[in-house]
Amino acid sequence: MQTVRLGKTGIVTAKNGFGALPIQRVPMDEAVGILRAAYDGGITFFDSARAYSDSEAKLGAAFKGMWDRVFVSTKTMATTPEGFWKDLETSLTTLGTDCIDIYQFHNPPFCPRPGDGSGLYECMQEAKAQGRIRFIGITNHRLAVAEEAVDSGLYDTLQFPFCYLATARDIDLAERCQKADMGFLAMKSLSGGLITNAAAAYAFAAQYPGVLPIWGIQRMRELEEFLAFRDAPPTLTPALQAVIDKDRAELMGEFCRGCGYCMPCPVGIEINNAARMSLMVRRSPSAQWFTPEWQAKMAKIDACLHCGHCKSRCPYGLDTPALLAKNRQDYKEILAGKPM
Repeated sequence: MQTVRLGKTGIVTAKNGFGALPIQRVPMDEAVGILRAAYDGGITFFDSARAYSDSEAKLGAAFKGMWDRVFVSTKTMATTPEGFWKDLETSLTTLGTDCIDIYQFHNPPFCPRPGDGSGLYECMQEAKAQGRIRFIGITNHRLAVAEEAVDSGLYDTLQFPFCYLATARDIDLAERCQKADMGFLAMKSLSGGLITNAAAAYAFAAQYPGVLPIWGIQRMRELEEFLAFRDAPPTLTPALQAVIDKDRAELMGEFCRGCGYCMPCPVGIEINNAARMSLMVRRSPSAQWFTPEWQAKMAKIDACLHCGHCKSRCPYGLDTPALLAKNRQDYKEILAGKPM
């Protein structure tokens, strides 16, 4: 089994990390079954967040009395000390533990520092001094904030989007973390479902010894695919490199990563899916994308106010209204052709 050491934390875990955002979409008993199967299959690192509805509760139900055998990271989106302490207490209680291994600021628009006036980093220091968290982490989708976090020396881990669609600057960020002895948690390792070859995704991440990919899993068959890599981890063969090269040629550039930070939309457009529907339909063809429900969701794009709210909040600087309009037109043309 391949393992990864998360920098100065000293945490050593299997190269497969479990991203617990998707399990909020499945019933409690099914989620607990998937989580326990992950543990039985050798996965020991689980990532959640206060913002992931009942994800922490499902982790708590799965691992009650077992927190000495697994590692957990979770997150707070709090913007005030009061909110921080409320989130921390809720997470501890919901998870059913007295200490969180890695507690992370969840995609803040700036890099919290001691003395910056927010009081947030001081809360992290106090929580660590109290023994309620072990290590301080930060997640982000903004490259400039992530780079500042690495350079600051204040954080034990960084969680950032990282997959084989990474830019040279993204790869440099991972390498800087390695040099700084800072753990790197790779979110969006399948680019929100746009990457469909798990073996290629794993082989790419395996090139970076300090990177822990966090796979978003919500079905047992998805889990089983990653567990199969335990005894036979994929390596970057010419065939897998060809898959990567083809995907990079098709996907690099202006595409929606599905992070959802543009939401909510004032007219109810499900932007994080609608803005990349063309790619999803072509790369993961399924009749589900053409149901009356999805046709109605895509039709909401016609009511776009062009208010600029989504565009101003996109961490990747995308012209989201233009991207939505392009996907709407493409969707209508695909639907008319009935490619399924």
